[in-house]
Amino acid sequence: MPRRVHLERHRTARIGWLRAAVLGANDGIVSTASLIVGVAAASAGRSEILLAGVAGLVAGSMSMAAGEFVSVSSQADTERADVARERAELAAQPDYEKRELAEIYVTRGLTVELAARVAEQLMAHDALGAHSRDELGMSDTVSARPVQAALTSAASFAAGAALPLLASLAVPPPQVVTAVGTTSMMFLVALGALAARTGGAPMLKASVRVAFWGALAMGITAVVGRLFGTAA
Repeated sequence: MPRRVHLERHRTARIGWLRAAVLGANDGIVSTASLIVGVAAASAGRSEILLAGVAGLVAGSMSMAAGEFVSVSSQADTERADVARERAELAAQPDYEKRELAEIYVTRGLTVELAARVAEQLMAHDALGAHSRDELGMSDTVSARPVQAALTSAASFAAGAALPLLASLAVPPPQVVTAVGTTSMMFLVALGALAARTGGAPMLKASVRVAFWGALAMGITAVVGRLFGTAA
């Protein structure tokens, strides 16, 4: 009788790019919509609104790319330093490192004897890999990838920022605040649901969370724009 293979679909491999994509798109929608709403609330004309939106899109995309690259590169540098330190420790005191690995398995529920055998066999196969995974908590699945994070963030920010910008161009200037605010809330809810579905998380909770903070940012910016517009 043929054996059935149980296929499992895990989403942890998506963590790196999904986090960067959601952050970029969310920031693109919120920051650009807030900027447009603030400028429009100050009774600005279409040219000022368009200039603010385009400037926010370009500057935000570059900022996201640079920020993600620098921050994730710092994480990658730390990971490489930890691996190098672990490699040196394995070369200098392998017996101590073996006992250290065995103790980790004991804390996870194995008996002392079984933990010692597991540690010995894993270190014989790939000592550095075993310690990187079980002592340092590192793996290829969730390791830092600066270029991927930078490109994903920049692209997703530009895509997110383009949505409220297009919405502002579709209506007369007096209606920009209402149109951009309404459509941006719809975009944020959809983004939260899409991100949750991609990552296997509850969609309603994610949508509400994203929409709440987006509405708060746009509301505060609209008030500030209105105050400064009135003062001018």
